[in-house]
Amino acid sequence: MKGLCKSKPRTPAELVHRVRDLLQYAHTNPDSRQKKRQEKISELSKLILEMRTILYGDGQLEPSSEACAQLTQEFFKNDMLRLLITCLPKLDLGARQDATRVAANLQRQRVNSQLIASAYLEQNIDLMDILVLGYEDPDIAIHYGAILRDCIRHQAVARYILESENLKKFFDYIQFPNFNIASDAVATFKELLTRHKSTVAEFLSRNYDWFFPEYKSKLLESPNYITRRHAIKLLGHLLLDRSNASVMIRYVNSMENMKIMMNLLRDSNKTIQLEAFHVFKLFAANQNKPPEIVSILATNRNKLLRFFGDFKFDKVDEHFEEDKAQIVEEIATLETRDSSVQRRALDKFEISCEQ
Repeated sequence: MKGLCKSKPRTPAELVHRVRDLLQYAHTNPDSRQKKRQEKISELSKLILEMRTILYGDGQLEPSSEACAQLTQEFFKNDMLRLLITCLPKLDLGARQDATRVAANLQRQRVNSQLIASAYLEQNIDLMDILVLGYEDPDIAIHYGAILRDCIRHQAVARYILESENLKKFFDYIQFPNFNIASDAVATFKELLTRHKSTVAEFLSRNYDWFFPEYKSKLLESPNYITRRHAIKLLGHLLLDRSNASVMIRYVNSMENMKIMMNLLRDSNKTIQLEAFHVFKLFAANQNKPPEIVSILATNRNKLLRFFGDFKFDKVDEHFEEDKAQIVEEIATLETRDSSVQRRALDKFEISCEQ
């Protein structure tokens, strides 16, 4: 008899509609009768978990592609992502985690071979402003960050953030004293600058004059070694990517940029030293070095050769010694082109290679 009394499972459409009603209640009734509110929030948490189970499976059964498609279609048709993002701070921790995973998964779901999340976000791009600002609230920063990174899968979203004032906020978020939030901001910043290569290359080319000075002053020269470590590693990734070849050439033609790398080569942190080495080798390998860079390297030849002679690490990739040998050979064979150029360069830059 008990089996006969079981309620019929909700369809994905019914589930979405009920969750929408509860989210709207949570959004518009923050202080209504406490007991009633708790009951509705509890039901909401259970239904969000049910949505997560449809999308991820229950550990025994794989998700149904048909149910996932229905849920995805209804979710975006009913503007649920906006409601979910807006109401996330009102949920308890478990429900936030489930809601975050639901929102992230739906960015990857296809309906009739179409990523409908992409079209939705193009029409609701202001949601990215909300998610980025979420880093300023320690209670929701990690959850909003996770949703944001999955939204960045869509090229239009990445382009919007790169071209808006939102990108500049990350130079501060990365330096937050809260380690978990700062690390999450680093992950999002990296996703923005590596996911869509053509978009990133275009952005860096057009915004070179403000982006790299900001990157230098706030990240590469940060007093926080973790910030410096993340920054130099990401910089190497960007410059070594073939899509950014024109930006790399411009970067390694700057004496000021070479000075930054030489300073980082002497950093007290070995990881930073190694990552700086991978960038510095681009300056040394540049076959069209500007006269001032040639002069600096040639004038400091003996100091640099001694420095790289002692430049060793316990664990490095198989190409490290080969790269170092090429740098040493390049520096050893350099000649200053003109004494007047040399004097002007030395007036602008003096190097000490003592560790």
